[in-house]
Amino acid sequence: MKILSFNVNGIRAVVGKTFIEDMQAQDPDVICLQETKATPEQVAAAVAPLSAYHVFANSAERKGYSGTAILTKVAPISVTYDIGMPDHDSEGRVICAEFDSFYLVTVYVPNSGSELLRLGYRQTWDAAFLAYLKNLENSKPVVVCGDFNVAHRAIDLARPKENYNKAAGYMQEEIDGMNSFTSSGLLDSFRTMHPEAVKYSWWSYRAGAREKNVGWRIDYFLISEAFVPQLQEAFILNEVFGSDHCPVGVVLA
Repeated sequence: MKILSFNVNGIRAVVGKTFIEDMQAQDPDVICLQETKATPEQVAAAVAPLSAYHVFANSAERKGYSGTAILTKVAPISVTYDIGMPDHDSEGRVICAEFDSFYLVTVYVPNSGSELLRLGYRQTWDAAFLAYLKNLENSKPVVVCGDFNVAHRAIDLARPKENYNKAAGYMQEEIDGMNSFTSSGLLDSFRTMHPEAVKYSWWSYRAGAREKNVGWRIDYFLISEAFVPQLQEAFILNEVFGSDHCPVGVVLA
């Protein structure tokens, strides 16, 4: 099973570019999207050319903000939305699709913000989301993908010294949150397969960052440790444009 994850920064905007053609060329079994900025009906209409896929979407109460979707050729056993906690369930950030041998969760983790005003909230989110994933894991292994809005290690961003404890996405509190995921048995698939590779999945729109490859790796597939033997490939598709992020993916046996 080939699974892609892509923060599209607006599904209606990205389909006006090469998104449909890019997804057809990649031909994944499942496409997970973040930051769709659209209602479920708008998502379904936007991706209608990808007619081979079942479409499931979650949206924020606030229009044009956040939102996630799962497009899958394989019909899931069940699909659930959000994590069952009112404090965290108004922004359409989580969808879970149950398949025969694992749960697939897509997530758009809250950004701490340029002024770090949501850093405290982000910490409560990380703890609640980890508890949600570990509860799922009591039944089946978990594959969780999406925009985690954190560079985990210095290798995961181009300018670690300049950003450490100064910028959202590389605050120690956010790093601690990711440490909690990985130390709890949810392993970073890309680092598992490519321990020292330098690749990024997000670039600022400012100062030609993408052209200069001044980027951050903030999009991940985390996989239950017991399920890692099923991991065949983990990759980052730097050549796919259309958003300030690029797709990341895995192939599972």
